[in-house]
Amino acid sequence: MKDRRSVDDLSLEELEQILAIKKREAREARMRKLRAVGRAGSAPVNDPSPAPPAPPKPKSLLARAVNLFLLMIEIGAVVGLLYVLVNSATVLQTLNREVSQVLAEQSAPTAAPTPLITAVVLPSGHTPPTAPGGAQFNEAEIPEALRPMVQALPPIAIPTPGPKSAVRLVIPTIGVDAPVVQGDTWEQLKRGVAQHLGTGDPGQPGNMVFSAHNDIFGEIFRDLDRLNPGDEVTVYTQAGKFIYVITGTRIVEPTEVSVMDATVGPTLTLISCYPYLVDTQRIVVFAELKK
Repeated sequence: MKDRRSVDDLSLEELEQILAIKKREAREARMRKLRAVGRAGSAPVNDPSPAPPAPPKPKSLLARAVNLFLLMIEIGAVVGLLYVLVNSATVLQTLNREVSQVLAEQSAPTAAPTPLITAVVLPSGHTPPTAPGGAQFNEAEIPEALRPMVQALPPIAIPTPGPKSAVRLVIPTIGVDAPVVQGDTWEQLKRGVAQHLGTGDPGQPGNMVFSAHNDIFGEIFRDLDRLNPGDEVTVYTQAGKFIYVITGTRIVEPTEVSVMDATVGPTLTLISCYPYLVDTQRIVVFAELKK
């Protein structure tokens, strides 16, 4: 049935369809005329084929250089990653080997260390002033097996006294009032009462060990045997004083170094040669800090 609507009643799409039909009919009419006069073949009319795409333009020199640079960066990154992986594996193997060696050393039995010789005889030992040659350090008191080792020991460095170090010792019962020096070597004992290095400070926990001669260099400790339990001993520092009370006395051999052992509480040990002008033994007086 023929469409009788006016042009104004048609939509835009319908108008486009009608226009396309009209163009196709006009083109077919022209082709029929051309075939009639022999100017066109009988092949159906087809839309011309699209032209083949143009070959890509060759890249510029700059673009090729940029691409080559980026490629080199990628290759370098891959090589670097491989190096890191290989190096990490090597480091891990080395670390595992070192840890294994440490664990093996820790589990292996170790020999007991040789104890250091801190004291083989009690301090203040000497020959009597009446002996041939006079008073001098009595090397015969040292056990024969240890003499070469003791003789080879280097001189002991004497530390500088600190504010807590003992500087003076007073024992009213026997009239002692003497300076205290650090170290108990032969030279130190010439200067007064000598404190054995490494022993406690006044008033502090530990055994504070003092020694002095009984018949030479002032005979400071000549009358230690007159002290009795309950007698007081005063030790001074730069900051104050501490009072100790005598608890007992012992006569021991020169090698009885255990009397200098450390103690838990604050104690004082006084040592000198004994008997007077014989000096074959030691007199040891013990005291505790007064509460």
